[in-house]
Amino acid sequence: MELGHREQAILALERRSFTGPGAKERAIREELGLAPVRYYQLLNALLDDERALAHDPVTVNRLRRIRQARRAER
Repeated sequence: MELGHREQAILALERRSFTGPGAKERAIREELGLAPVRYYQLLNALLDDERALAHDPVTVNRLRRIRQARRAER
């Protein structure tokens, strides 16, 4: 089973770089129609999905490392 369109769009957004404050949040709202809080909830769940890892291993592993580092700081 493959990722849905929304899940693929979330990973695609995470591959991009954004300049300026609020640019990413604006893209989340405009392109995905999601509130940033909901976007990050979905992203966090997606990082634990093996289908996401199979779809985009570089992005998922990078985000997993960042998430783990932030958890270790707490």
